[in-house]
Amino acid sequence: MKYTLEGEETERLKFRLLNIEDFDDCIELFKDNEVCRFLGVDKIETPNERCKLWFEMTFDRYKNDLGGQNILIEKNTNKIVGQSGLLVREIEGKQEIEIAYSILPEYRKKGFATESTEKCKNFAFENKFTESLISIIHTENINSEKVADRNGMRKDKTTEFKGMSVTIYRINSSEWKNK
Repeated sequence: MKYTLEGEETERLKFRLLNIEDFDDCIELFKDNEVCRFLGVDKIETPNERCKLWFEMTFDRYKNDLGGQNILIEKNTNKIVGQSGLLVREIEGKQEIEIAYSILPEYRKKGFATESTEKCKNFAFENKFTESLISIIHTENINSEKVADRNGMRKDKTTEFKGMSVTIYRINSSEWKNK
């Protein structure tokens, strides 16, 4: 499956593909209404339905070589801390590759988002998947903006994406090489 980081590792994290057995761990993410608003699944009524849709979308991405978020396992505890990965997206008629992540509530503010997105960035550029990477961030998601900044990305533009006002953050491979 192209664009997935299955088997990749960082200092504290292991990446693997999402599987149906992860449902009970991942549902915690979909109990947070603000996160669901940022992910665009807030109109779906229950956390169970939100998580089910998320799994279906991820499995569909895997099947169609459109990337997809990988499960993040903390090496020291062997616990799931969230998801992160590369997603093929169409933005304003142009195909882009997005660095995406979702960290479970109890593991936020511990650097897992920054660590996993840096790995995604390096993996994409080292494998020459694209000349630039983006992150699509809801305009009110300040924490994700900080993660993008720490990952060397810069604000590119503000636009509409799936009915939401978002800021597109971007980094080019030439900027990555010079860091």
